[in-house]
Amino acid sequence: MQKNLLQSGMIHMVLAGAAALSLLCSPSKAQEVKTPTLDPKALTLFSKPDDVWPTYNGDYSGRRYISLDQVNQKNIADLKVKWKYKIEGVTIRGSGNPTIKSTPLMVDGVLYFTVPDHVFAVDARTGKERWHYDFQDHGGHVLGQRGVGMYGKWIYFLTPDGWFISLDSGTGKERWRKKVADEKLQYFTTMAAVIVKNHVIIGVGGDAMDVRGYLESRDPETGELQWRWWSEPLKMGDPGSETWPTQAAMDHGGGMTWMPGTYDPELNLIYWGTGNTNPVYAGQSRKGANLYTDSIVALDPDTGKMKWYFQGSPHDTHDWDNVETPILFDTKIDGKPRKLLAQAARCGYFFVLDRETGKNLVSKPFTLSANWSMGLDERGQPIPNPDKDPKVDGSMVDIPANGATNWPAPSYSSKTELFYVNASEGYSIAWLYDTSSDPQGYAGGASGHFDPKSSLIALDVKTGDVRWKHVAKSAGGEGGGGMAGGILTTSGDLLFTGDSDRFAAFDPATGKILWSSKLGTAVSNGPSTWKLDGTQNVIVGAGDTLYSFTLNGK
Repeated sequence: MQKNLLQSGMIHMVLAGAAALSLLCSPSKAQEVKTPTLDPKALTLFSKPDDVWPTYNGDYSGRRYISLDQVNQKNIADLKVKWKYKIEGVTIRGSGNPTIKSTPLMVDGVLYFTVPDHVFAVDARTGKERWHYDFQDHGGHVLGQRGVGMYGKWIYFLTPDGWFISLDSGTGKERWRKKVADEKLQYFTTMAAVIVKNHVIIGVGGDAMDVRGYLESRDPETGELQWRWWSEPLKMGDPGSETWPTQAAMDHGGGMTWMPGTYDPELNLIYWGTGNTNPVYAGQSRKGANLYTDSIVALDPDTGKMKWYFQGSPHDTHDWDNVETPILFDTKIDGKPRKLLAQAARCGYFFVLDRETGKNLVSKPFTLSANWSMGLDERGQPIPNPDKDPKVDGSMVDIPANGATNWPAPSYSSKTELFYVNASEGYSIAWLYDTSSDPQGYAGGASGHFDPKSSLIALDVKTGDVRWKHVAKSAGGEGGGGMAGGILTTSGDLLFTGDSDRFAAFDPATGKILWSSKLGTAVSNGPSTWKLDGTQNVIVGAGDTLYSFTLNGK
């Protein structure tokens, strides 16, 4: 494939494909090439148009439930690979081959997806590359990159070292860049931007140097700051400061905002999870609940002002970021319609809240007993058990070191009214390394995954009860080797997710495996689906390769 290389400072942009070349070489032909442009009407709470995937979770709700049934239980056996795109010639600093963790946006027949320092535009019909944007970072963690945001014909991308960059969707040409986080303080930026009206919402990661977390809104045209919300109160005396012992503890309290949130346009509230408290495993210098770390917060997207909060892991000492997707859904409780929010949290609890008020309806462990807690307070928040805090000689908890679940996307089906999550079950030991009165950084750790199980779990949103569970078996077999990636449900009565080397479809009502395709590596992103030219495509990433599946591969 012929490529042109443009250079601007340390930025390298590669345009490929006939469409991009036309833009460069022939102004008259450039007018014939439509620049992909996102209609803001495609950004909806629940029912996005069939022919677009406009934001990280598909719609604002985070449900990842799509009303497409061309692919369904009756014909799932005919689902085959139509095309695949393998990332070539890209090595991630310190990590080797890239892993696709982003969910591609699809607008006007073009897919946009990322790995750290790279954005790709690929023809959704053929899998042919249109352009590739290549950034050279100067630090920051390259743990992953969750994707891009889109506003009109502009693409938004975050780099590991805290640059917020806007690209032209037709060419990949850089419009501008703004510094939004300082990598020298160990901040890094990996999330997919979320567009809400004329706001680009972005968050940050980083918990090695005890810095404050924050969430920002940026102007989509200029990239300038509109507002910033901090994860801790700014000064003693502010609401929430009573949960910290000192100003210094608040100033170094963590609470990163590294995953995309959700949005209710009717209530005009965004819902965001905040990460672990700092120091990570040592709580002796920050006695108290440590608001608003490890919480779900509801913010006004126009001002950044907080309306309510719910803390999933008060006084966290186990590195249980509470950033897992807060899914929005409507249902009836006791015969009355309710606007609700549900989250399967890394701390092992399943929470259901009223998303207008934050009032708790359900708080229940979804794996084992969540023995790090000893009950619930009056708000439905877990009460931490001091006996399970990290200890010099170890403290055993019945949740694995990396948590009961993590960032891969869950799903909620409005047909089954079940919440689905890929979970990790087992035991681990939490250690305290720094017993001083002023610990810093991690100051401890966790190890072990004893009696391990990897499961796909279906939860009743009204009770928190487990309705069914698929426990992965041995590697190499269907449904084996550990669940992997995010989850997608459809009105075709299908649930898509992955295991250690397969992409699989389950019956969302029973958990029965209906179909699988061997990919040779673990599913690494959240599956998505859309319809183009009358054909339903199912898209999934596994390692360095993106796959498109259609009926009979046509």
